[in-house]
Amino acid sequence: MTVLFAQILQQETDLNMIIQTLFSFAFIVYLFYAQRLQSLQMLNQIEATLRRLKKIRDEARGISINAINEVGKPGVDISAKVDRIMEFISIPLTEMDPYGIVDKLDHYLKVNHDIFEAEVKAIAPNAAEVERQNLENLVGLTFELNYIYKAMRHNYLMGKKTMNIYIILQVHMILPLIMQLVESLTVGIQATREGIPIGDSVGPIVAGRLMKDYPKRDISKEMVSAEVPFDGRTLIVMKAKGPGGTVGTPDEAIMTALNEKEGKVKIIIMIDAAGKMEGEPVGAISEGVGAAIGGTGKEKFKIEEITVKYKVPIHAIAIKQGMEHTMAPLVEELAEGAEKAGESVKRIIMDYSQPGDIVIVAGIGNTIGVGQ
Repeated sequence: MTVLFAQILQQETDLNMIIQTLFSFAFIVYLFYAQRLQSLQMLNQIEATLRRLKKIRDEARGISINAINEVGKPGVDISAKVDRIMEFISIPLTEMDPYGIVDKLDHYLKVNHDIFEAEVKAIAPNAAEVERQNLENLVGLTFELNYIYKAMRHNYLMGKKTMNIYIILQVHMILPLIMQLVESLTVGIQATREGIPIGDSVGPIVAGRLMKDYPKRDISKEMVSAEVPFDGRTLIVMKAKGPGGTVGTPDEAIMTALNEKEGKVKIIIMIDAAGKMEGEPVGAISEGVGAAIGGTGKEKFKIEEITVKYKVPIHAIAIKQGMEHTMAPLVEELAEGAEKAGESVKRIIMDYSQPGDIVIVAGIGNTIGVGQ
């Protein structure tokens, strides 16, 4: 009996030693190959995201082609032409000598826009102006999705080729933000296709309500304005010309209005969508000072230059929204935010101007689906 018990103990001891040896060996292997295993795991996740992104890009391309065929009636296969637009490149300006860079950027952006506009007009010859503007937005969104896919694919392949964990890690870390942006652009595809207001339309919505039922005139390219009487003041209300998808040229519109009035403007109020911080409610309103406008910065520069020249203060109203709302169909919270912004405009006018004063009110943003 004692011998049998001793044999059992010996077997258990041998088994424990084997298990301990295996664990030690596995630990040593892990020390040498942990980084590679982690890299392979991240590469698999990036690859899965890339497949999803490619599918989204291809679906957007198909929607663009179908919309062009339906609206523009080109009468020929325009797939190759759409692909050419998707591969369009804009070579950045040199900044070695910053003198005059804003004027060069202004010219560069206008040429870029004109060429893009001409390309869409060529493949959709029978589209009306509003339809063409919406098609430009649609093709533009497809272009952005294609660029994001290509950039992600480039970094994925570089990481896979070199097995450099730092390249792989950087791509993996931004995957959630990239997909949030992609999802925003994806919902924007359908909104643009149907020509309905989006999150970025809140500024034009506020201006459109103020100028409703008053005569409009073209004040600059793709911009309209109206003179609106308000409690003894004269409001020069402006927005991008709708309901086609365009942001217009608000810098040129404000410059024109100020020059026409020889600077005799009491205040300027600019309303625009703005990114919200996590925890802030959608549609929240923030008031402040400064040119409330995004873009490349050239519009902001020109507005600041002309307002400094005439010593006119700028009041800003920001309607908060997340990245996922910018291109998505307008949600109820943002519609309510536009209502609140309209009340803020009226209060600022009453607080910072007197009867007889002239006030410029500019609704900034994409005016798709927002009429005049």
